[in-house]
Amino acid sequence: MNTNQEPTNAVAAADVPQPAPLLTPEVVVEQLRSMRGQIGEVTPLTPEQRRQLRNHGRTSNPVLQASINVIGALDIVEQAVGQPADDVRQLYEEANRWTAAEDELRTMLKGIAGANLVRRQRVALVAGRAVNISTQLARDPAHAVLVPHVEEIKRLKSFKRRKKAAPAPSAPQSPVPVTPTSHVTAASGDSKG
Repeated sequence: MNTNQEPTNAVAAADVPQPAPLLTPEVVVEQLRSMRGQIGEVTPLTPEQRRQLRNHGRTSNPVLQASINVIGALDIVEQAVGQPADDVRQLYEEANRWTAAEDELRTMLKGIAGANLVRRQRVALVAGRAVNISTQLARDPAHAVLVPHVEEIKRLKSFKRRKKAAPAPSAPQSPVPVTPTSHVTAASGDSKG
């Protein structure tokens, strides 16, 4: 009886699907680039071009369907448009099918960006703990090897603060305060004269 159960367990174990290996970021980039080469039309657009195309493409589905139907209603319309109604219908269906790919890629991008943000936050927490612990330990002469590391971190942090502080003085020089002051001056100059 035991011999019958062992092969059954082996067969059952073989039927269980194994999880796919996790992809590295480099492999994901390589596969995305490969997929991009296999997709017929990938057209990068400027924000202005994208806005213009969206504005021109805002036509309801019933209007689009009726417009496609009118192409097939008379040969002269098809000739003037330069494409048969079936080709335009196919283009319309293809555009609708690609929205599924758009949505999936957008969802994937948001997921990857979110996961990477969480990774960076974890790294920042660990790095912060390391600095705090190292700063405390560096006070003890037995851990003097940490002193140069802690000093370098402090130097880099102070440099970062100085870089952020530099743009602050230029911020008060905005055109908004200048306009009311010159207006008041002109008004007071008119009242004197």
